[in-house]
Amino acid sequence: MAMPDLNLLVALDVLLAEGSVARAAQRLRLSPSAMSRTLARLREVVGDPLLVRAGRGLVPTPRAIELREKLPQLVQDAQAALRPSQAPDLRQLERTFTVRSSEGFVENFGPALLERVRRQAPGVRLCFVQKPDKGSAPLREGDVDLETGVIGEAMGPEVRAQALFRDRFIGVVRAGHPLTRRKLTPERYAAGQHIGVSRRGRDKGPIDEALSALGLEREIVTIVGGFSTAVALARASDLIASVPERHTGVLREGMHSFVLPFALPEIRVSLLWHPRLQADPAHQWLRGLVLAVCAARAAT
Repeated sequence: MAMPDLNLLVALDVLLAEGSVARAAQRLRLSPSAMSRTLARLREVVGDPLLVRAGRGLVPTPRAIELREKLPQLVQDAQAALRPSQAPDLRQLERTFTVRSSEGFVENFGPALLERVRRQAPGVRLCFVQKPDKGSAPLREGDVDLETGVIGEAMGPEVRAQALFRDRFIGVVRAGHPLTRRKLTPERYAAGQHIGVSRRGRDKGPIDEALSALGLEREIVTIVGGFSTAVALARASDLIASVPERHTGVLREGMHSFVLPFALPEIRVSLLWHPRLQADPAHQWLRGLVLAVCAARAAT
């Protein structure tokens, strides 16, 4: 069975409301002859005369009276479905957003983000989940609404991205650490005992490559899966942790932080989401909040 022309619903709604081909044509900006042809098509599709002559006017059939009660809502619903989404009423919005990010991002930016969410949309809940890898499957499959991090090769090409901020690696040791007593050189840094950070347990990374270019090598005595753990170990020992500066600001309070004595490329941290959520008004609102929170922290 062929799909009927759904544009006929609008024409029939106007015809039944006006009870006149001429007035319906005027409302729809059609010629009377075009409106008459539309009425003929409607009669054929519905299998009913719909409007019949009574004197100089037209009167509806019982089928037309039945349709006249239903059509206005049908037309309104169809128009609403095809209209661009409206901005949500944030005070009434009830929704849970899943955000995949590192522990450092949550610890440093989470409190300010949650405060803004609670103030603007008290019915919205954020669910933060960890990042075991940099693949885009959770975004693609809808398990995650937003993600923060460095864009890697495993990220799908369709994923949308917005730069949040730039970060850099710095060193951090406990207060009073021997490394703080004299001028820091690449040789003194490399001579210490270090904490490696790798989700996959790798013992080499960009820092080791930079040291190797200087003819140096550091001793990694332990490897952990996250920067939070690295900072905690450095706080309680003489080990040296090398961590992203902005991702660990809160964690490093009371410790000695220092600029690494050799050059490393900056890290670009981005906000990531799947294209299917690009036009979702509530999702747009949350993306704006994340950007605003990161921009505010950058200004302090």
